[in-house]
Amino acid sequence: MAGDDESYVYDEATGEWLPPGAAAATSAWAEVRDASGNLLTDGDSVTLIKDLKVKGANQTLKQGTVIRSIRLTDDPEEIDCRHDAIKGLVLRTEFVRKR
Repeated sequence: MAGDDESYVYDEATGEWLPPGAAAATSAWAEVRDASGNLLTDGDSVTLIKDLKVKGANQTLKQGTVIRSIRLTDDPEEIDCRHDAIKGLVLRTEFVRKR
């Protein structure tokens, strides 16, 4: 069947040929995982796993601090956070654990 090969799409991230529906589903959002490997989603609460010095704020967020209502970004290694003392806080996922 000559026309069957035309329906497959090459996925550069995995290096595989995928059916068009599978390629669209995998490229929509990358999975965002915390330091323990748990899947994170918008609105989750996370806990810091180590003390972090915040650049520009002259403040340190202590280990065990709870951050509520996270938002995922385009980068699967970063999350937007809200904290009472710091506006516009962006944390790397390697320093948080899902509650």
